[in-house]
Amino acid sequence: MKKMTNTTHIEGLLYEHKLELRESGPNSKNPGTKFIMGTVDIATDDACTNIVPVHFTYVTATTAKGATNATFTTLMNIVDGKYGTVMANGKENAAKLRIDSALGLNEFYTDRNGQEELVSAKRNEGGFVHVADSLTEDETMRNTFKCDMLITGVKEVEADEEKKLPAKAVVRGAIFDFRGALMPVEFSAVNPNAIKYFVGLGASNATPTFTCVWGRQVSETIVREIRTESAFGEDEVREVKNTRRDFVITGAAKEPYVWDDEGSITVAELNEAIQKREIDLAAMKKRQDEYRASKAAPKAGAAAPAAGGFNF
Repeated sequence: MKKMTNTTHIEGLLYEHKLELRESGPNSKNPGTKFIMGTVDIATDDACTNIVPVHFTYVTATTAKGATNATFTTLMNIVDGKYGTVMANGKENAAKLRIDSALGLNEFYTDRNGQEELVSAKRNEGGFVHVADSLTEDETMRNTFKCDMLITGVKEVEADEEKKLPAKAVVRGAIFDFRGALMPVEFSAVNPNAIKYFVGLGASNATPTFTCVWGRQVSETIVREIRTESAFGEDEVREVKNTRRDFVITGAAKEPYVWDDEGSITVAELNEAIQKREIDLAAMKKRQDEYRASKAAPKAGAAAPAAGGFNF
């Protein structure tokens, strides 16, 4: 398998954060290690309407080679309030940040109407954080992604004028992380030429297309006006706000990679990646089930509530 492209670039004002300093427990690989985890939200446009989150799972003070971790230092300064945020300190006093990250998946199982369902949410995962003196002038270059993608299907979606959503093509398939692990994803194409191109590929599970795509991360608030006619006098008018998050493809390689080739990815390598994902998902589900069971188990010495004892 080739070394897969999977990069994102986020820059803008520090909008807000949900970072915290923690310490690894006694059963961890490195007990007693302080680390930072959480999310920073970056306003990538000057109007602070396109807010892109970046998640950090485990950032320690030193690297694996023992050197000082500059990203930990920057994140610690954010935790300590040394860098201002738009929400707490205003746009004029908010820190300017550049983050070079990669796409990952936040995955977990949830119960929906009695059916257990896997949730796989795309997010910017980790990376290098730098404080910047200035931002790229072109706002469209502040929230980019670029990935090698194995496309297995394309679905056209009509425009929804009421919800102010454009016509688009949903491009389905998989990307890969730096370890070569397979991650199922969906991206969007809204440019009419892009829609025509991806539909024309004829990609399917049996005949996938392996190529490189790039685009922008959109996270905006759409405001809709709902008007209710009155029998007399003024109509009732109210605004409904919805957050739209999408990964919009703006370009693709002129020539796709050769499918089932040792210089890109072979069928055998893809099947191996799929099998490994199934094993990883099974292990994740087992851990989640065990955690839920431990929380549901009654504590020693605690009296069980009487049947029908809850009256809300």
